[in-house]
Amino acid sequence: MPAKSPGVLALSPVLLISHQLHARHGARVTALAARNGASGVIVLPADPAARLDDAACRRVETAFFSPDVFPDYSRQFFAALRKAPALRWLHVFNVGVDHPIYREMLARGVRLTTSAGSTAEPIAQTAIMGLLALARGLPRWLAAQRAHRWDPERKAAPRDLRGQTAVIVGLGQIGSEIARLARVLGLRVIGVRRGARGPDDRVDELHAPAALPELLGRCDWLVIACPLTDQTRGLIDAAMLARLPQGARIINIARGEIVVEAALIDALRSGHVAGAYLDVFETEPLPPDSPLWDLPNVLVTPHNSSVSSGNEQRILDIFLDNLARWQRGAALVNEVDRQQAASTR
Repeated sequence: MPAKSPGVLALSPVLLISHQLHARHGARVTALAARNGASGVIVLPADPAARLDDAACRRVETAFFSPDVFPDYSRQFFAALRKAPALRWLHVFNVGVDHPIYREMLARGVRLTTSAGSTAEPIAQTAIMGLLALARGLPRWLAAQRAHRWDPERKAAPRDLRGQTAVIVGLGQIGSEIARLARVLGLRVIGVRRGARGPDDRVDELHAPAALPELLGRCDWLVIACPLTDQTRGLIDAAMLARLPQGARIINIARGEIVVEAALIDALRSGHVAGAYLDVFETEPLPPDSPLWDLPNVLVTPHNSSVSSGNEQRILDIFLDNLARWQRGAALVNEVDRQQAASTR
């Protein structure tokens, strides 16, 4: 019988989890693993400077990169995975897979699943918050409040949202939830994605990505909700922005690199783009000297649109469902294939 190393629970454990996850949910995870024939878990050391010993690493077959690991324990976690030759499956709390470590794992033959869908509701709600704030002139009111100035809008009343058109680039779970909420507000919604329209798509129209340049001319609100890939990097450049009608607005809760930031700043300064809500940026954290901080028609949030108290439970539920599937040999939810990750840079 092999000797236990520090941080190893039960005999011949196969699942690597964080010490914080173990403290909160270890009994549930271990019980589920035991019911499905697994023999236990390995717990990552509580000290982020510590390293899991080689003997424990060699026994890791599955791992859960939970939200509490990022960012303080990320280096420690992935150092352990790199020393785990038996690793066969990794589940991550992320939705996107644009980090090189995921391509590295896939190249080793490790199966990778994400927590796609866990943050769809809070991100969509935040996007709609930005849309409503811009539509109703909230930046002007906030500036007046900071200046202690009573400044009602008397010249240019905001347009009704009903009847305006939103083009949503990316109609995954996040984009679909944005579409649903936008239609509740009376917007006409045009979705852009690969793949045929399904019965659950909450859009008025659905088009392939190649149609986007022509669709922009009909767009009051351009909502970016697609993954960062080789095809979407720099997608919204000066030429695409010029296709928008004068006064259109932009919402980006996807990845900053999808939009050419300098071109967007120029379009905002000129007034061609009337406003933007941006949660993501080409460089993060957004540099203190970026003009985006001070443009009066821009709302900036610090890549925080997904934050919600319910995320941890939703992510855990997706992982536990996949753990049971893994142990009985069933298809995994949100599995990423190598081609998908290879196109994500």
